[in-house]
Amino acid sequence: MVKENCGVVGIFSLDGANVIPMIIDSLRALQHRGQEAWGIAVPKKNPHKQLGLVSSAVSEFDKITREYASPAAIGHVRYSTIGKSNLENAQPLKVKDLCIAHNGTISNVEELAGMVGGCTFTPQNVSDTLVAAKRLVSLMSENGKLGSALSILKNEMVGSFCFTFVTDDNAVYAARDPMGFRPMVIGYRKDNNSYIVASESVALAAVGAQLVRDVKPGELVKISESGLESEIFSESKVPAHCSFEFTYFAHPSSIMEGSNIYMARKRIGQFLAKKFPINDADIVIPVPDSARPAALGYAQELGVPFEEGLLKDRYSRKGPLRSFIEPHQADRVEINRWIIPITQVINDKHVVVVDDSLVRGTSSKAIIKALRRAGARKISMVITFPPIRFPCYAGIDFPSQDELVTFMGDGREYTEGEVTERVRQIIGADFLGYNDAKNLAEAVGMDVNSMCFTCSSGNYSTLGIKPTFKSRAEIKGE
Repeated sequence: MVKENCGVVGIFSLDGANVIPMIIDSLRALQHRGQEAWGIAVPKKNPHKQLGLVSSAVSEFDKITREYASPAAIGHVRYSTIGKSNLENAQPLKVKDLCIAHNGTISNVEELAGMVGGCTFTPQNVSDTLVAAKRLVSLMSENGKLGSALSILKNEMVGSFCFTFVTDDNAVYAARDPMGFRPMVIGYRKDNNSYIVASESVALAAVGAQLVRDVKPGELVKISESGLESEIFSESKVPAHCSFEFTYFAHPSSIMEGSNIYMARKRIGQFLAKKFPINDADIVIPVPDSARPAALGYAQELGVPFEEGLLKDRYSRKGPLRSFIEPHQADRVEINRWIIPITQVINDKHVVVVDDSLVRGTSSKAIIKALRRAGARKISMVITFPPIRFPCYAGIDFPSQDELVTFMGDGREYTEGEVTERVRQIIGADFLGYNDAKNLAEAVGMDVNSMCFTCSSGNYSTLGIKPTFKSRAEIKGE
């Protein structure tokens, strides 16, 4: 099935200003959350959707701005965890008079599809967002209001969601799931009296808006001519904020749950240095780009020089992109091939490489080989995120165990030390050290119990499920 972990934005101008330029700029600021496709939607029109990066359509911006001129709009950048990269799967989607954009993953979409009349489930081409939208419209026809429909739908769905909606009666809505898995914020731009909801605060800064607050878990926000209205459609005592957002996914300038991501990552690096004080290191280098703040924090804490020993070739076709959110292995390899070592920095050094995560091993193996060729005497790798050993059913792209480098495949229970040693051998490092959940949470400044570490622990209680693990081929319906 097609699942999404993406970026969403919704804007309403109480002064009646055309918000499409703001939508486009917000989506460009959220491009790190999705590279495959993008789209916008306004009331009483079919959504406009395109494949590729937002910036690749710069010559069309004026035309789109004129044709879709509206004081109310939503937008979406897509990163699919499963599914083909085509316009049919791009968002926003329209069902009757409701357009929807979704960031997250609905894991029980087959079950949910059975509740939707006329929706034939086909794993290769049915979007979890489309199924949720159809079910939501059906519930609204029975219960009237969107909040009432969401309060029912959240009990039927398993997974994560941040929705933005635009309706034909000129209102923008945003809803965040009761566990707060995925981030969402509210902003305000004074000069054109516009409220903005977006996945991250970086989208607000891109259009000159001020951060007001996070959307609360279980909150529905409505923005219309009446202003900003809010209701709680579901309450949860303990949130489960995605820990992966803090180490990799979110933009460094964003403020998430009260913490600036750059500073949080730098503190994670400092805490990692206390856990793994590699005192004979000559230099500390980051894997570009998201590991840079953590590597700086690690180097400062250890008192070892920080260097840019690896650089991305931003002029190659795939060089500027993020390898993790590319859906195909060949594209990930292509991106990592253009991470180039600086020999004069690396040669004859004990290099500590700091990376944000180690999922499939593709990047780490390629980088360590490149550092060996550049003459590194010894290579230690430290990872800001704990070992990823289980599939994610809340919107991050590791949906099957067999694609994880930590997967043993023989059914035997292994200690964390045994897993780490196996991964070390696979990637070719002299030393490998993983962070742990408690250390990461303390660095971020959050209670470890308020963060989701399911992909490391295998504890799916926050989702309320006991999953049956499938291979990637089974999930894709191959």
